Amino acid sequence: MAKTERRESFRASLEKQPHEVASMFDGVAKRYDLTNTVISAGQDRYWRWATRKALALRPGERVLDLGAGTGVSTVDLAKSGAWVVAADFSQGMLAAGRHRKVPMVAADAMRLPFADASFDAVTIAYALRNVADPDLALREMLRVTKPGGRLVVAEFSTPVFGPFRTVYMEYLMKALPKVARAVSSNPDAYVYLAESIRAWPTQSQLALRIADAGWSRVGWRNLTGGVVALHRAYKLG
Repeated sequence: MAKTERRESFRASLEKQPHEVASMFDGVAKRYDLTNTVISAGQDRYWRWATRKALALRPGERVLDLGAGTGVSTVDLAKSGAWVVAADFSQGMLAAGRHRKVPMVAADAMRLPFADASFDAVTIAYALRNVADPDLALREMLRVTKPGGRLVVAEFSTPVFGPFRTVYMEYLMKALPKVARAVSSNPDAYVYLAESIRAWPTQSQLALRIADAGWSRVGWRNLTGGVVALHRAYKLG
């Protein structure tokens, strides 16, 4: 008789206590990349490509990929010839990506273990939403960025077309957790995912928060009708 795979059943609350969020992502690490591809219908690959284009990386630049998980995005960014380090506070996610040939560091977005002005560019994809204090994290990212450097935030957002927005929200709250049960090693985490997306600021609200953190020339571009938004900003001075 075949063994039934044991699955974790744990989700963080929307208070986003760091130890809870880290434990939750430890629990999804094993099948995280597969689950993302399934629940996004393959759009995750397009979103990574668009993020890399928005960063416009050049060979030799130093780049921080924050909330990098298993390092899939880091490997993609490194194709530019830039030196890219993956940082995440989930030890389980980093362990799941150790086979990838990119530098990896355990790091808390609210207390980055890097010196001031260390990076030409910083990016955070689908992770700012999971930080207990996103505004503090945005200030930390500003601190470690060189003057003239840039930030790209890729995050789930608010679809701009009303009827599509309604269908999307229904998918998030009802269908997504069901799909996750079929493929994820911690399906309850995707209930948190749906709730955290629904509670996240709109594109314009997030742009204001990025500017309030000290970033300049903040703008955004919608992907897949606003399911994801890319916010880009610069550190002047």
